[in-house]
This record gives sequence, C-alpha cells and structure tokens, in this order.
Amino acid sequence: MKLFKNMHWPFIFGFLFFLSACDGDESVTGEDKDSARTEGHFSLSDGGSSSGGSGGGSDNGNGNDNEDYAGLVTAGEWNDLENWTFWESLLNGQDYSEIPEYWQFYTNNRVAFLVNGVGGSLVNAKVEISKGGTVVGATRTDNLGRADIWLGLHQKETVTDLSAYSLKINGTVQTVNLKRFVEGVNEVTLSSSPENLSRVELAFIVDATGSMGDELEFLKADLKSVIETVESENAAIDILTGTVFYRDEGDEYVVKHSGFTTDINTTVDFIGQQVANGGGDYPEAVHTALSTAMNELQWSDNARTRIAFLILDAPPHYETAIVNDIHNSVKLAAEKGIKLIPVTASGIDKETEFLMRFLGIVTNGTYVFITNDSGIGNDHIEASVGDYDVELLNALMVRLIKKYSE
Repeated sequence: MKLFKNMHWPFIFGFLFFLSACDGDESVTGEDKDSARTEGHFSLSDGGSSSGGSGGGSDNGNGNDNEDYAGLVTAGEWNDLENWTFWESLLNGQDYSEIPEYWQFYTNNRVAFLVNGVGGSLVNAKVEISKGGTVVGATRTDNLGRADIWLGLHQKETVTDLSAYSLKINGTVQTVNLKRFVEGVNEVTLSSSPENLSRVELAFIVDATGSMGDELEFLKADLKSVIETVESENAAIDILTGTVFYRDEGDEYVVKHSGFTTDINTTVDFIGQQVANGGGDYPEAVHTALSTAMNELQWSDNARTRIAFLILDAPPHYETAIVNDIHNSVKLAAEKGIKLIPVTASGIDKETEFLMRFLGIVTNGTYVFITNDSGIGNDHIEASVGDYDVELLNALMVRLIKKYSE
C-alpha cells in the first residue's frame, strides 16, 4: 500500500469535533455491532489483516451540505477481475474457504469475452450463454468490449466441459468453442460496426442508517463533487444520475429514491436532504435497496456505461429469502450491464467485505473501501487485498467513472 501523503491533518482534526457532535444516545455502538455479528455470522479468521472496526455512529445526521467536507475521505480500490489468481488463492486458503458457501456465490466457472466489431470494440453488446435452449448466463459488454459470465454461479460444482453450451451475441448464434477463463479469453469479432453511444448512467445507493453518522456528511459532499466534476469534464457524453437511500424495516422509511435525470442539481439536492438515522441492529435493508435500484431506476437499453455505487457500513440480514433476493438483483444487474461498485465504510466485517467483492466480480465491477488514512469516521478494517494506492475517495470515483466510460 502506498500511503497518501498530502492530507492537511490540522484541517481534518478540526472536523473531528463535528463527528463528536453527531453522537447521540440512540447510536449503534461498536459493542452492539460486535454482538450482532455473532447472530447469523460465522467467525472468520482475518489472518491478522483486520483492525476490528467498531462502526458505531450517531443516529442523527445534521444534513449540513458543507462543500468543505469534500475531498477529505480516503479510500483504496482493488479489482478482483484484474487480480484473479490472488482472488482464487484467497478462497482456496484456510481463512476464507467457507465464504462462497456462506453467500452462495461460486466464481470458479468464469467465462470471459472480448467482443470486437469493424473498427473497434463493440460496446453494449448483449452476450448470452445457453444450454439446451435455456439461457444460463447473460450480460452486456462494457466500453472496452469486455464481458464476463459465470456458469453455475450459485452451485459449487466446477464446469470443465463447455461443449454443450452455445453463445449468442446480439441475438445471433456464434460458432465458437467456448472456454473457461483458466484457458483464456473468448475473443469474438463481428462484422457489425460499433455504435457511437454517449449515454452514461450513474446511480448512488447509500446506507442512511444511524451507524453512517460518522461519515455520511463527508460522503454526501464527495458525491456532490463527483457528480459535478464528471459533468464538467465530460462534455462529449450524456450523463444521467439517480440515487437510492435506504435504512431498515421499522425505520421512518426503508428506501427512497430519485430517478435518473440529466439535471444534476436534482440529484445533488436530493442527496443534500438526506440524514443518518434509524437502523439499530447491525444488518440493514441492503436487499431492498438493490432491488429498488435495479427495478425502479430507469436503466436504458442503449447506454455506453451503467454504474451503481453501493455505499454502506453493514451487511444485509442473513436470511435465505434475503440472500436469494440479492442473488436475483445481482443477476439482473449483470443482464442489464450495470457495474456494481461497492464502497465500504467503517463498521463492516469480513463477511460483508467478501459479499461486496462478489457483487463487484459478478457484475464486471470493482471494489472500493474507505481507509483510516484521513482520520475521518470510526475504524476501518484492513481489506484482504494486495498492494494498493490510497486516494481521495471523490477522485477515485471520478477515475473509475472515466475508466468505464471513455
């Protein structure tokens, strides 16, 4: 890890007084969260990588839309798709071997594609794998013509023979001998020319429960700066933004959302109105937020880029129906070509980290985690990743948006 060296520490420490002012009598304490982790969560060894974040925070955000909070939170990014051997070694090791069974995500049957047309990569091409006439995996290519499909995603068995599987791209059967990623990337070249797509859809799914009170105001300012920066620096693309904020069952609300719009002020104003409150127990209504984002936001069929940032500090409730609901939302995201990019805040545990990484992997996204380097918020566990750069969160998010839309 390369440490971020340009933080203005005196300035940041002044904001710690703000954090203490946010603490309330009804906050979810670190002790509450540690207790909740033992209910429905097996204990994982972290190999010494975890610093044991407590994640306690205020039940009351103040809704202050202070632009001075932007550009202070630090974070790292780790792309498991680009570090596949590392990912497989984690899951094959002793510490995390039970994780796939726990969340029912098995990523051992990866089938990767690079789809080109006449003159360049085919963007937004619909890629489908079928067996016996039934589609078993579908997604869309990204801005670089890349796509990944996962066979038997919720089954432990390894698929070694793909001769019974067929491939369609944009509805046309392709004559190709499919191979798993361990054998290489399936490169397909079509006679069609790439479309000049300019639509970029960005969704922000945000946990607004009380435990986010230590970081939410900073994150709101960062989201505002991200939206405004992307809009000002990318005149050649049409940017639409939308948001989903969520809490938990029994709170003032479970989800509230603002649909896609080209008017960034609508999204920025909606974000500015949100405060941290509610929650109480450790898990939150993540599954409802994901379902809302996938089904209620107006994702188009002809976008160049679709990204949903999922910002949270707690896992979903660990119940079979809820886990299945998450599976369905992730499947739908992959089919629509929506990259899920989780951003984890203080308070997550290892089970949550790996679930978020599954979400990024299966939807051809990546994983972002807030770090302790800024001194903002409660303690953040050390992610189980390789070497990474510490960046300002807002700059990191802008970088990823550019990477997946240029």
